[in-house]
Amino acid sequence: MRFAKYHGIGNDFIMLADMDDSLSLTPELVRSLSNRRFGVGGDGVIRVAPGRDGSDFFMDYVNSDGSVGEMCGNGIRCLALFARAEGLTDSSEVKVATRAGIKIVEVVESDRVRVDMGPPIFVPADIPVRWEGPDALHAKVDLEDGVLEAACLSMGNPHAVIFVDEPDAVSVEELGPVIETNELFPNKTNVEFARVESPSRMRMRVWERGAGETLACGTGACAVGVAARLLHETDGRVTVELPGGELVIEWNGSVHERTSVFMTGPAVRSFGGEVDIEEYAQA
Repeated sequence: MRFAKYHGIGNDFIMLADMDDSLSLTPELVRSLSNRRFGVGGDGVIRVAPGRDGSDFFMDYVNSDGSVGEMCGNGIRCLALFARAEGLTDSSEVKVATRAGIKIVEVVESDRVRVDMGPPIFVPADIPVRWEGPDALHAKVDLEDGVLEAACLSMGNPHAVIFVDEPDAVSVEELGPVIETNELFPNKTNVEFARVESPSRMRMRVWERGAGETLACGTGACAVGVAARLLHETDGRVTVELPGGELVIEWNGSVHERTSVFMTGPAVRSFGGEVDIEEYAQA
């Protein structure tokens, strides 16, 4: 089966076109394909399937550990360019169904994509996070050696944003999995360590649920932009710097106003080839 490898500022994916909807992304298959030593290598696999509910395509996204992801901001940008390159569409704007709803994706330049990510979710039960109150923007995460405050929200998938003095000083490999699997989060969570550099600029690192620390996370950058707007009064348009590059996040909403978050950033094709799906599924 043909595949293409794409990345969004270093967050990389194995892209598969399956317009006859015949391929099942089993955990075993995805783990084998995503293995960076024995497989193609990637943070996850994206199967582009026929659209549903009025959409052009369905994004079937599975993390590198085999767990299903509701949404992937960098991945959906890659999908738009992949679909055009594969001749699946010639439109610069497509509707992509995800497990977090339908997203409108627009190719604004040859390698730059803008996505309507939909409104953030603040209701604790809908994130989900075990926290009392109308929102969980000041949730307390109990750890063995203390308590961390996290701004919890959902961008179709759960996020815990922790503001720190210096993201580079954080031991993400140690703290990330501990917070991800904390009992506060029934479905686990993505974890962002962020710093507000100025009203229009931020810097962050991310521990992704199901993938570990990655060079970038689109939904995570959106969550950071939203949390900073609410808690640090940043601008409605901010540049978020991640280890792999930069994303522009736009949001002018509030906790009580359902306003879409817009994310703009690059997507790049790295290479393509063919894989024996049956062989990988049995590996």
